[in-house]
Amino acid sequence: MPVRLIVLAACAALAFSAPAAWSKTLVFCSEGNPETLSPHMATTTTGMNATRPIFNNLVEFTPGTSELVPALAERWTVSPDGQEYIFHLRRGVRFHTSKTFQPTREMNADDVVFSLTRQWKSREPATVSGFVYFGDMGMPDLLQSIDKVDDHTVRIRLARPEAPFLADMAMPFAAIYSAEYAAALEKAGTPDLLDTQPIGTGPFMFAGFTRDVAVRFRAFPGYWRGSQPLDNLVFSITPNATVRLTKLKAGECHVMAFPSPDDVAGITADPSLVLLRQEGLNIGYMAFNTLKPPFDDARVRRAINMAVDKKAIIESVYGGVGAVAKNPIPPTLWSYDDSVQDYPYDPDGARRLLAEAGFPAGFETDLWYMPVSRPYIPDGRRVAEMLEADLARVGVRLRLATDEWSAYRTKLQAGEHTMALFGWTGDNGDPDNFLQVLLSCLSARPGGSNVARWCDPSYDALVTRAKLTAIQAERSALYGQAQKVFKDQAPWVPLAHSVVLMAARKEVAGFLIDPLGRHIFEGVDLR
Repeated sequence: MPVRLIVLAACAALAFSAPAAWSKTLVFCSEGNPETLSPHMATTTTGMNATRPIFNNLVEFTPGTSELVPALAERWTVSPDGQEYIFHLRRGVRFHTSKTFQPTREMNADDVVFSLTRQWKSREPATVSGFVYFGDMGMPDLLQSIDKVDDHTVRIRLARPEAPFLADMAMPFAAIYSAEYAAALEKAGTPDLLDTQPIGTGPFMFAGFTRDVAVRFRAFPGYWRGSQPLDNLVFSITPNATVRLTKLKAGECHVMAFPSPDDVAGITADPSLVLLRQEGLNIGYMAFNTLKPPFDDARVRRAINMAVDKKAIIESVYGGVGAVAKNPIPPTLWSYDDSVQDYPYDPDGARRLLAEAGFPAGFETDLWYMPVSRPYIPDGRRVAEMLEADLARVGVRLRLATDEWSAYRTKLQAGEHTMALFGWTGDNGDPDNFLQVLLSCLSARPGGSNVARWCDPSYDALVTRAKLTAIQAERSALYGQAQKVFKDQAPWVPLAHSVVLMAARKEVAGFLIDPLGRHIFEGVDLR
């Protein structure tokens, strides 16, 4: 079947009106429902990627790298003390239009001030307002002032130096909204539409979301970087990796996320497909809820670490595209401390340590596993079943549990689990994005990304001090000490760092797999 007919058939199957015969539609088979359509509220790569086509930031990362480049800010300056940032905004940038909103002006400083201030000055805590990532990054205490100097200049003053601040401004939570759109919705009594019918300055406009079916986008003809080769972009929500691959082979989608490692050979042998791979800036782990007995005892946590055969998990689940993890950051990230010694696989030692902690006969507990394939854990159920077998050998009896992906994440961040599989893909190439966001006392609050609920004052002091200097050698030394504290206290069982896999049809041009976990369709074409 010709490619255009395949595309039209796929669009019809996704239950939205097919584009005109001459339009060019790319369908991306994504791994799950986005938990939100707001980049200010997203905490997973699934949610962030579903909003990425719609929005721009002041600064952005070059696709395929963690190199910062100008975006909505065409240049910026930083004060000698590292506490004042002045952003000079790009002129001629337009916001999207919709049936209910027609912008009357170009993007300006009011939009930047609004986008950051709505999170900073929210009257509700992050767990209620939904601005969880903003809170996990410590922004409420870091920001001192955000001022409009003139229509095209914004000054941000920090309460202290923050080495990763500029990279943080390239992350989804710092996306720029339209203040004019927000005001119009407020006046109409429909403020919630700001985050459910989003409008930005990005290459694609939001066109609709049907849960469990698709997120739809249309190319924005007024995009400041120029028109897009594609007319339409569809995220076809397909949680099962086997189904995603079937759709890809049939031409029902053009790019698919995270094929099973078992399917690599078949994809490589198929002349109509291309396998993409990238060493991932990621970590897959099993977290203990350290506020719940018996995991409030570090001896129990160390014993579980000793009971897990990580190499067997890598061989069975990752299909040769993963590496055993021992630290909370990947070895490709600067400041990784290779001198840290991992817990050995030692079931006998694990039983002795459990007995010392008061559990000679072991105990029962639950283990939650994610229901969707993720780059850092491609098959959560298989990993959970292998962990169940490993821990049974030392007397720890598991009850396996899961939930729909958005609910799963919400329940973990609410602290409902005792043990759970989770993971992370770095957003900005800075160790702080792992060590602070995932393990600090700040992010251990209900709703935060520290699902271990672990708060160690010595660890926290080290990662906080590391952000105060811009000298990388000093930061690396502090982060190295923090990794040693992490290993000693064992709030996780670090499992694996994966090679990220994606697959595309041969007719797709310009799509790159990204080390920061971003799915970027700007400039992508169908030949």
